[in-house]
Amino acid sequence: MNLLQLIQSDYRKHQKYGGHFFGIVFLTQGFWAVFQYRIAHFVYSKIKWQPFRLFGLLFMLFWQKIIEISSGISIPASSSIGHSFYIGHFGGIIINANAVIGNNCNISQGVTIGVSGRGEKRGTPILGNEVYVGANAVVSGKITIGDSVLIGACSLVNDSVSEGSVVLGVPAVVVSQKGSKEYI
Repeated sequence: MNLLQLIQSDYRKHQKYGGHFFGIVFLTQGFWAVFQYRIAHFVYSKIKWQPFRLFGLLFMLFWQKIIEISSGISIPASSSIGHSFYIGHFGGIIINANAVIGNNCNISQGVTIGVSGRGEKRGTPILGNEVYVGANAVVSGKITIGDSVLIGACSLVNDSVSEGSVVLGVPAVVVSQKGSKEYI
């Protein structure tokens, strides 16, 4: 997908949850952060010619910091996020620069997707498609979260999770195989 298509898919996802143009574009901090990420990621991954790349990245960094201060959402340009990404509520969301998030995922407030581990186990998570991450959950380490996984609120996920699972707790354990279908 090109940049415009990615932004449109994010906008349509926000519309699906009851938003309208004015509310989404001017009042939804989650959309601001995703919109800024899309443009910053485009500059990061597509613009190679100096000095445009340098000035573009510098401008994107300042814009990212403004979004972080105003919304509490940090999404670095180097992270990889698929289409139709939705942030339900703003505040306290940290996504590591090396994190990979699949298509059609939802993230709630207070979520951290970050680096953890030691030695060969040190790294960042890879989230599959249609993953729902509940409020204040932490997903960390060199792990893989399968497609259609639901991560419950206030959970700590530090081991890989198979497709279609529902996990919760500290540390998170599988409690069912109903997946995220009705949450996405």
